[in-house]
Parts: sequence; structure tokens; C-alpha cells
Amino acid sequence: MNKKSIGLIATLTILVIAIITITYLLFTEKQTNRELVQEFSLEKQDLENEYTRFATQYDELQLTVSNDSLADLLGKEKVKVQRLLEELRTVKSSNATEIRRLKKELATLRKVMISYINQIDSLNKLTTHQKQVIAEVTQKYNAASRRIDNLSEEKTKLNKKVSLAAQLDATNIIVEAKNKRNKRAKRVKDIVKFNISFTIVKNITAEPGERTLYIRITKPDNDILTKNASNTFSYENKTLGYSIKKYIEYKGEEQPITVYWKVEEFLYSGVYRLDIFDETTLIGSQQFTLK
Repeated sequence: MNKKSIGLIATLTILVIAIITITYLLFTEKQTNRELVQEFSLEKQDLENEYTRFATQYDELQLTVSNDSLADLLGKEKVKVQRLLEELRTVKSSNATEIRRLKKELATLRKVMISYINQIDSLNKLTTHQKQVIAEVTQKYNAASRRIDNLSEEKTKLNKKVSLAAQLDATNIIVEAKNKRNKRAKRVKDIVKFNISFTIVKNITAEPGERTLYIRITKPDNDILTKNASNTFSYENKTLGYSIKKYIEYKGEEQPITVYWKVEEFLYSGVYRLDIFDETTLIGSQQFTLK
């Protein structure tokens, strides 16, 4: 077998491996998205059940009062619950923003129902049957409260999972130290510029649009290279300085990025660190050594 045949076989083998790898990644990503949609759908169904229970409870409360004004108020609240329930039924399971809003509305309705229960109690004209109904409604309310608390915990976990799935990721981070002839600088004293390149990976779950990237270059003593002390951004309730700000238009596809840092400060030998942030999220880090 000649060299040309061997080279062709090697090329075909690499292509087959690449196709298998890409197919596996696409399948895994599709499976993750399917699981997220299923979880959103279950949460929406739970909220629909809670709204339906609230509407029923208002019906039961109306049976316990003889005060016409209070009965009218209870009726209006029941209509409001029914209207919100219809809104929820028309919302798509994947619309996390609307589902979050309707869950907050449900929490408000809980407080309103408590106030009406207290008003009915204060009338002090309750029959044994009415007291029994109030006790049942209160018990259902407490059960609903526990259910909503559990939903809140589940939603928090789900939000974290969704955020991680939609997060950008910076890979292939390379920092090149250049001298004044734009060649690789062998000694730290000869460095006049850093060429920084990295790749934003493809992510179909990430929202496309304009993004702001912040790049931090940290010296061995943890001091940040920056041109102005006011060059800062927020991260985990802290204010951090940045070296370079880069605006990109992200379209969900793999995107190579290159930025430059002009060295105007004293550098010394040691281990430096490069951190890349997508606005308020750390998406990539890399250490590099200067000698």
C-alpha cells in the first residue's frame, strides 16, 4: 500500500470520527432540551391545578358569609382567579417569563384569601357548618402553600439548569506575548503586546443578540491590568475591574474572537491568569506563564 492510499484512509477515518462525535453532541443537546420542555410542562400543569383549587375555595367561602358586600368581593376575587387561570392555559410551557409572573400572582392571591378568611372569622356569626367549611378551606390553603413552596424550590433548581444550558462557553483560549517586531517575546521585558484569542462555542439554547464580553488579565500578585480604574463590571454582587471590553453579535454559532492588550505597565515573571466573562457570567479561564 503506497503513501497516498495510507493518507486517504487516515483522512477518511478522521472524517468518520468527526461525524460520529458531532452526531453524539447534537443528540445529547436535543435530549437536554427535551427534558427542559417536559419539566416546564409539568410546572405549568401544577400551577393550573393550584389556580383551579383557589377558584373552588372561593366558591366554598361564599357559602359561609351572609354579608352581601363581602360576598361580592369574594366573587370578584374568584373571577380574577378564573381569568388568570385562562391566561395560564394559553401560555406555552416553554414561556418561563409568563409562568414566573403567574406564579407570583398566585402568591398574591394566597395573601388576599388569608385576609378574607380573617374577615369572615371576625364576623363571629358562624354556624358549626360554616366553621367546618372554614377549617377545610384553611387546611386546603396550607396544603396549597406547601405545594407552592415545593414548586418554588423546584423552579429554582430548574432555573439553574436552564441558565447553565443557555450559558456561553469560551474555549481554545490562547495568550501570545509579542515583541515590538510582532514576534513571540522570549523574555518578559521584551513584551509590548498580548494577542488573546478564543472561541465562543455553538449553543442553540443561548439567546442570540449583542453581548458584552469582559476580559481580565491578572498578574501573579492578583493585581488587574487595566487602563482606567473606572473600568469595572458587576459579578456576584461584587465590582470587578476589567482589562478589555469586547462587544460581539452572537448568533448561536461557533464564533472565533481575537482581542489585543498593549503593554504600558511593568510586567514581571510569574503565572498570570486570563478570565473571560459574558456580562455577569464567567465563561472561560486560562493561566499562562511569563519568564
